[in-house]
Amino acid sequence: MRHSLPLAPQFYVTAPQPCPYLEGRSERKLFTALQGEGAEKLNNALSRQGFRRSQNVLYRPSCADCTACLSARIRVADFTPARTQRRVLARNAHLRRTATSPWATEEQFMLFRRYLDARHADGGMADMDIFEFAAMIEETPVKTRVVEYRATASGPGMDQAEGNALTAVCLTDVLDDGVSMVYSFYDPDQADASLGTYLILDHIALAQKAGLPYVYLGYWVPGSRKMGYKARFSALEIFKGGRWQPLGNPEDHCGETHPLSVDPIAEQVARIQLPDMR
Repeated sequence: MRHSLPLAPQFYVTAPQPCPYLEGRSERKLFTALQGEGAEKLNNALSRQGFRRSQNVLYRPSCADCTACLSARIRVADFTPARTQRRVLARNAHLRRTATSPWATEEQFMLFRRYLDARHADGGMADMDIFEFAAMIEETPVKTRVVEYRATASGPGMDQAEGNALTAVCLTDVLDDGVSMVYSFYDPDQADASLGTYLILDHIALAQKAGLPYVYLGYWVPGSRKMGYKARFSALEIFKGGRWQPLGNPEDHCGETHPLSVDPIAEQVARIQLPDMR
């Protein structure tokens, strides 16, 4: 099914499929192509309206009878790390960050496969091969960086031979109002290091240094154990009811699950604010 606005990008809806976050529910996405000279403007504008990028596509959940998935971002200026997050920073102080162009390497893919096999073996990306991985990294029409984190020999319990080991990777878009963490993966054998939390904390530092107000985290899903860690960050905002608002009490955001909880697709598309593409 296709829906469009006059002189605007074409919007489509995916067929329902099992939800990866909440058991017994189905997911559906509203999406549009991201291409051409206006790609940067479109990515910036739609990211502010709860959309996410995957290669050359922008998408937003549009499930038929559920509104649980909520886009989340951190207000950088108001963020204060909790005590446990300060411990995470200290625990990973031996990691060295390098931001490079979006170019896939075999070393990245090997870490990616280890991460999937250990943490998401039954997920939708479980069968990705090296060519699909390269497409995920390299197919981007916008300003994107691959942020690598490597261990130094001064890390806890490490010797010289382990220095420079690739520990974590984040595919990051640079928006006009923040950085968007498109996808991240890390060494699954270092569970005690809380690397997922560390990557977010370091991206907050990146945004601060660049003078950007937000770090976009993707979707937060109340009731999903996979997404619970995002609610632990202070200054977290969610896109709900067509606007960004403070998270507040996470328990106040139970996803609606009845057929009238979601507006018709045509109405959703009509409310999308598109940039001037001229």
